[in-house]
Amino acid sequence: MLVIRADLVEAVMAHAREEHPHEACGMIAGREGADRPERFIRMTNAAKPTGDAAADQQERAHRAVLLGDAHAEYDGEVRSSLTYYTYETKERLRVQREMDAADEWPVVMYHSHTRSGAYPSQVDVDLASGPAADPRIHWVIVSTSEDATPTVAGHEFRSFRIVDGVVTEEEVDVVETYMFAHTGADDVPDLG
Repeated sequence: MLVIRADLVEAVMAHAREEHPHEACGMIAGREGADRPERFIRMTNAAKPTGDAAADQQERAHRAVLLGDAHAEYDGEVRSSLTYYTYETKERLRVQREMDAADEWPVVMYHSHTRSGAYPSQVDVDLASGPAADPRIHWVIVSTSEDATPTVAGHEFRSFRIVDGVVTEEEVDVVETYMFAHTGADDVPDLG
């Protein structure tokens, strides 16, 4: 089960709505060893056109290598930021260094689907099951499609565990605060 604060759900949804019709992506970091998302980290979808022809061509080449022929298209069109996301490498490394320095890890990795429901595509499954996969991660997908069906707090906001290519949906419990929210004994305030 993913226990997550309402303000973090709203931050993810606001980012997704702002980026629509492009896919939004990011993560929510938490203390290493804990399963509590705390710090919202908005990332840049590197698949989104920048207007720099050379940079955009480089991203398309990177996408072709990463996705291969099997996932190069979505509904008959070449994948783009409308149907795909990837992190900008330098930004991802900077964020990872910040998390390492703060003794954090990515509790939640999120992205949006703009044309479909909030369920992992085969590309999502492949990326989440790669060699650096961490089975502790909550893979959150939100939908900004007109056909989105609200599942959590009025939004299509779903969480999954993806381990070795197997997708398991998990319950999402939205709380106002983690204080006393069945996430561990450390939630009890100090009395001293």
